[in-house]
Amino acid sequence: MAKNTFSVFFYKIPAPFRNPFLIAATLFVIWLVFFDRNDLISQRHLQNTIDDMQAKKTYYEEQIEQVKEQKENLFTNKDALEKFARENYLMKKDNEDIFVIVEEDK
Repeated sequence: MAKNTFSVFFYKIPAPFRNPFLIAATLFVIWLVFFDRNDLISQRHLQNTIDDMQAKKTYYEEQIEQVKEQKENLFTNKDALEKFARENYLMKKDNEDIFVIVEEDK
């Protein structure tokens, strides 16, 4: 009687879903999507990390170009070098006084 119940249940399933290759392929895809070490969630996280790093790389390459331009300007223009030294290193001439104004945070 139990075999008869199983066979009735088995034949109620549509024929394409009884195909063992389809069942194996479906289980394989489910395994890859959810349970594998390199599942879709991990791959998406890694892709987001790559995108962030590429954006940072682009930003830093732009910053490097700006610094190279500033460096070139400093070494070719004496007035720019003097202004840079005065503003960043508080250098002064012998007959000058320096007043540093610091803004307070509120």
